[in-house]
Amino acid sequence: MSTLKGKLMQVGQNEGAREEARVKVTVVGVGQVGMACAFSILQSGIADDVTLMDVMEDKLKGEVLDLQHGSLFLKTSKIRAAKDYSDTAESKLIVITAGVRQRQGESRLALVKRNVEVFKHIIPALAKHSPSALILVVSNPVDILSYVTWKLSGFPQERVIGSGTNLDSARFRFLMGEKLQIHPSSVHGYIIGEHGDSSVPVWSGANVAGVNLQTLISELGADQGSDNWAEVHQAVIKSAYEVIKLKGYTSWAIGLSVSSLVQALLKNLHTVHPVSTLVKGMHGIEGEVFLSLPCVLGWSGVCGVLNLPLKEAETKGLQQSAHVLRDILKDLNL
Repeated sequence: MSTLKGKLMQVGQNEGAREEARVKVTVVGVGQVGMACAFSILQSGIADDVTLMDVMEDKLKGEVLDLQHGSLFLKTSKIRAAKDYSDTAESKLIVITAGVRQRQGESRLALVKRNVEVFKHIIPALAKHSPSALILVVSNPVDILSYVTWKLSGFPQERVIGSGTNLDSARFRFLMGEKLQIHPSSVHGYIIGEHGDSSVPVWSGANVAGVNLQTLISELGADQGSDNWAEVHQAVIKSAYEVIKLKGYTSWAIGLSVSSLVQALLKNLHTVHPVSTLVKGMHGIEGEVFLSLPCVLGWSGVCGVLNLPLKEAETKGLQQSAHVLRDILKDLNL
């Protein structure tokens, strides 16, 4: 008896052959951050297979079903739940959001030992099934966990990337734009170093349409500078804590930030983003540590790191940021 499908259309001879996804993205962790990342990636249309993975089976199944029910409105052909690590095989890019959640008032660095143990279970298995993948680490403390992922995966340094200060820099540009009443896309500036309390604002490079702001106000960013511009960086540092205090977690901004990084990587855009990468030998940093500097992103991961001209105070701040993280890394048992 002919099936409905058979009556509807003539089926190609190779229709039953397995179709391999050209661009597969796996998101590990379906908490608030993981789902915001997955949703933003789906909205971008960059992947034809988005696979989600989590140890909470019911929540994983529910989230995937919810997204699948919206397939009509998306350009992604496959949205799947991974039952085990083999289902993540041949991923082009793996986004890691798994880990324990940051508690209210808890610094990102206080999370480290709790999350390292989680990574010891998941990273080697993911690397085994997708040995050519790029890994984008989002879990906090992201700089520490990017280093941990690099060590546990055995991948070359350019293929392990931390989301780093990409979001910090977006907040920086938003807050500067608010003060200047200019859209953040036209306000340029970087936060570098740790994604956290020791981050460094590069005031010397802040500009609008190429107009360097420190040429207009030399003390810009100084503690006693005009218009309280130093408060902008403090607001960046406090941003996540404020959002967590108000709604219990952060999600949408980091999801959008991650989607922009995924598009840069998978479309080989060679756009510049401040992300966490191995910075040994740069700006006088001697030890192995992951910190954010402006990086060119493409198919190979980090295609290059900009030689950012820094003022002496900014360089010292970056070195101090590295020192803070190295003190933690030396106590980890990897």
